[in-house]
Amino acid sequence: MVSSRPNSADIVLVGGGLANGLIALRLKALQPDLKVLILERGEALGGHHTWSHFATDVSAAIGAWLTPLIVHRWEGYEVRFPGHCRTLTTPYLAITSDRFHEVVSAAMGEDCWTGVDVADLDETRVTLADGRVIECDCVIDGRGPRSSPALALGWQKFVGLEVELTAPHGLDRPIIMDATVDQLDGYRFLYSLPFSPTRLLIEDTRYSDGADLDRDALRADITAYAAGQGWTIAEVVREENGILPIALAGDIAAHWRETRLPLVGLRAALFQPITGYSLPDAARLADEIAALPQLTGAAVRGCVEGRSKQRWHERAYYRLLNRMLFKAARPGRRYVVLERFYRLSQGLVERFY
Repeated sequence: MVSSRPNSADIVLVGGGLANGLIALRLKALQPDLKVLILERGEALGGHHTWSHFATDVSAAIGAWLTPLIVHRWEGYEVRFPGHCRTLTTPYLAITSDRFHEVVSAAMGEDCWTGVDVADLDETRVTLADGRVIECDCVIDGRGPRSSPALALGWQKFVGLEVELTAPHGLDRPIIMDATVDQLDGYRFLYSLPFSPTRLLIEDTRYSDGADLDRDALRADITAYAAGQGWTIAEVVREENGILPIALAGDIAAHWRETRLPLVGLRAALFQPITGYSLPDAARLADEIAALPQLTGAAVRGCVEGRSKQRWHERAYYRLLNRMLFKAARPGRRYVVLERFYRLSQGLVERFY
């Protein structure tokens, strides 16, 4: 199924985020004769993000092909709550958007288009804002989360600053959740990834009822947190921010009836409902799509819709926990749910993620 038409491709991946980037890598590896285009509105793939996962989140085979994307691996992590602190030994890995762009764009070559706006798309055609039309056998929509009347959502909002400090920070592993801070705008915690003795990514995260994000306020709160840890920021190297969905309830079949296109990533509700982590789902789906014997729109749609619905039904209990977190607990006491959870066995914690 190799395209020979002008202005055409076998597959067009609309959106150069995590899910489509991983699909592109697996298609290049497993079906290299296909003409695959990836279209990204920004100047680089992946935006400004850091994606992390635990080693136990994916199979050994997936972990192997993800290896070129990994910028750092830590042999454990910490959590801190007002009544309980703990170190766990599960390895933790991180991918930065810079590395993601480097690896995916190298694999795609001239078929990686950045700085392009998509005006319209359907199952077999993508129209660009400049009037160009690309015909294909399959369009995959990976343009990030979208609102849907079929899904009830809360929000995980964050601002992250990658900083260079004036002196070593003293951390030898990440702090995944530090909830010993003031509880503002719902469940709040700080997340710190040590990339070098003096380089940290510090994120301030809020599990909130509303999707408004006051970036200036969170920047100031990160600076105050750093000072409280005894860290002096010499330079802010990079900033990232996001507003991610947290699934509370919904009708996944109705969500899929809203479009005829194959959706992937957050747009397909493929994320861990409580944490918002999306990399494990994206990696598994990339393997499934790349292994399809026919990569038509109907075949890919059937694959991703089936996976999305399966995972949605399997994760009903997670959404119940989210409703407890958002509806049953006062905003300033939401942290107690996670504090209790992190008293359980490490094996259970790994299965939860």
